Amino acid sequence: MLGRASSMMPVRAAQRATARAATQVQCRYASGHGPSYNEPSGYLFGEKPPAPGTKRVKDAWENIWYWGMYGGVAAFAVVMYFKPDRSVRSWAAPEAEKRLDASGLPWRYKPSPNSGYPNGIP
Repeated sequence: MLGRASSMMPVRAAQRATARAATQVQCRYASGHGPSYNEPSGYLFGEKPPAPGTKRVKDAWENIWYWGMYGGVAAFAVVMYFKPDRSVRSWAAPEAEKRLDASGLPWRYKPSPNSGYPNGIP
């Protein structure tokens, strides 16, 4: 009986090794399945031009994309045009001018006589 069990050992070991190898092969990701890009066709976006006298048929997503993209740009432009001015110049400059005028310190830029604008920049 001992002889028979020892003769079965290599078979079982081979079966285990085969099963282990099969699970390792199944766990591989991103393995190759041919070329991963579209071959160039010579047409823009790979789309053949329509026959003469026929119009191009739009895909279902194209109108949604146009309205979403250009509508979003228009909405952004309107929001940016009407947004409140919160820059430092809008609130700090008038306050600084008022304080410097009250203290009597000169704060306005006075160009030199040789600058070409002796009375200031228009």
